[in-house]
Amino acid sequence: MPLVLVHGVPESESIWDQLRHELDRDDVITLSPPGFGAPVPEGFEATSDGYLAWLVGVLEGMDGPIDLVGHDWGGGHVLRVAARRPDLIRSWCSDTAGITDPGYVWHDLAQAWQTPGVGEASIADMFGDSVEARTEGWVNLGADAEGARKLALAGTPAMGACILALYRSALQPKLTEWGIELDKAEHRPGLVINATEDVFVGGPDSAHLAARRFGAEEARLEGLGHWWMMQDPRRGAAALNRFYAHSLA
Repeated sequence: MPLVLVHGVPESESIWDQLRHELDRDDVITLSPPGFGAPVPEGFEATSDGYLAWLVGVLEGMDGPIDLVGHDWGGGHVLRVAARRPDLIRSWCSDTAGITDPGYVWHDLAQAWQTPGVGEASIADMFGDSVEARTEGWVNLGADAEGARKLALAGTPAMGACILALYRSALQPKLTEWGIELDKAEHRPGLVINATEDVFVGGPDSAHLAARRFGAEEARLEGLGHWWMMQDPRRGAAALNRFYAHSLA
């Protein structure tokens, strides 16, 4: 019964390194989506549907049931698995559930990536800095020195191309539609991570309402932002540990 962690944009599996040490489990598996710390297979379509198919295919090859956890776009992929293939999982956890609110508006950087020309320039600027500068940026977001360098090295032209394709496949009302799909699905126990200072996923009220909407537990991480698992890995892991020990006992 593995615990599977899926990260997002523009990341690699290193974002989980500190959190893993605090989890009360020894069956943890990290998955890297194509382009985000893993090679991009020939012919792979880096759209939300493409990543959904990738994740479903990987999970189908695992002995389950699976406790599935996602961050950022990984959280989006997790919500879609919970909606489309609940038979593959025992539980789900996402820190992006608030994006399914019909009133959600993509953040400014996402809108830039979704705009032809503007997005390409933004990606060139993002990955144009030296590895040292990008490493420092990740340290400022909460990564330790080793993890920050791994995250910086994962930023490649292939990642940039995948970012653009992924965001351009998710123009509204796509996110609203995914929430409706989850409403109609056979529900599995869920946990919504509500990092109250996360400015990218709709805010704490949206996360709270999403937890109620989907019949999920809510872990409110007061004062933490988008990269909560690096900012305070002990508190983030404690929320997961409680969920698995009590809600799924």
